[in-house]
Amino acid sequence: MTAHNYTPAFSRNDQSPIAKWFWTIDRGLLAAALTLVGLGVALSFASSPAAILADESISDPFHYSWRMIVWASGGTAAMLLASLLSPRGVRRIALLALLGAIVVMAALPFIGNEVKGAARWVNLGPFSLQPSEFAKPGLIVFAAWMFSEAQKGQGVPGVSIAFAAWALCVGLMLIQPDIGQTLLITTTFMAVFFMAGVPLKWVAALAAAGAGGVVGLYFAFSHMRDRLSRFFSPETADTHQIDRASEAIRAGGLVGRGVGEGVMKRHVPDLHTDFIYSVGAEEFGLVLSLLMIGLYAFIVVRGMRRAMKLTDPFEQTGAAGLFMLIGLQACINIAVNLNLIPTKGMTLPFISYGGSSMLAMGLTMGLALALTRRRPGAYEPGTSLPDRGRILP
Repeated sequence: MTAHNYTPAFSRNDQSPIAKWFWTIDRGLLAAALTLVGLGVALSFASSPAAILADESISDPFHYSWRMIVWASGGTAAMLLASLLSPRGVRRIALLALLGAIVVMAALPFIGNEVKGAARWVNLGPFSLQPSEFAKPGLIVFAAWMFSEAQKGQGVPGVSIAFAAWALCVGLMLIQPDIGQTLLITTTFMAVFFMAGVPLKWVAALAAAGAGGVVGLYFAFSHMRDRLSRFFSPETADTHQIDRASEAIRAGGLVGRGVGEGVMKRHVPDLHTDFIYSVGAEEFGLVLSLLMIGLYAFIVVRGMRRAMKLTDPFEQTGAAGLFMLIGLQACINIAVNLNLIPTKGMTLPFISYGGSSMLAMGLTMGLALALTRRRPGAYEPGTSLPDRGRILP
């Protein structure tokens, strides 16, 4: 038999922009993200026929599936295009995303579409846009940029600017209100602040302030109290949604009921968005559940390891923050589906149906891939986070 040598898509001597991108990007991280997008499209075909039962105006059983394909294509395009950017391009796009999201969030009380008591979306013809989804990656990259500028000691009040941007985003999210996104973006922001070289006493002070803020939110928002009450005292409240999701997960067993054979999913509200995990668990079992969790873990662990080896403070904290943002959101969604934490109304990255979520997650992953690309001097052996200077005394 004659052996055939494998020929790569691009030669290492090829100096075209696409060839340089191919050889400098982390193809493992890209493949994991694209696999999750593919799983999201596949699960949309499993969930769409049951999801349309809640809307009599929809006759096509695969209505959400066709739309999911469109959003998945857009999210993939956003990911690939963003991954081509230089670190300077990443900063520019993130700043534009942040400013645009802030402007739209500020206008939501006047032009927003209210759903279930929250005005988080703005209608754009047949589609809806949730600006807070784009504020998340924009704020994380902008904060990393400002913290790195503060490290240079050139008089730029980066810490103050970053905290002002965070406070503005949080204030606008609470007006909607959106407690889940507020907690997610705050946790990630504080993690970036810590990774930028903050003394432990500041971490302790911020943790105490965060705990106080959660208590304040509990007393300020009745729906937050209701969710906590249902979680800690399920026997005294209506827990239909999470009960049906739990039953669907248990019914899946090890290998699931089979493609299209799910029964419990027909009784799970929001099964194609916040509870898509339970649909996959029922039809494909523990095997698919572990595959999804493994892919998220791979993205976070591999991404964080690459980020920590970067030499530039901005690239390091920015990439780490973006990978952490993806991982935390996935953990929250899965924990809600498993009834480990109160319901949050948060999508599963790359999997849940939703245009804003898919596009924003594509942008988030693309920016992280762009920051972790192999560039001359970007990586040096032995460089680690504690070796860098602190931004506060």
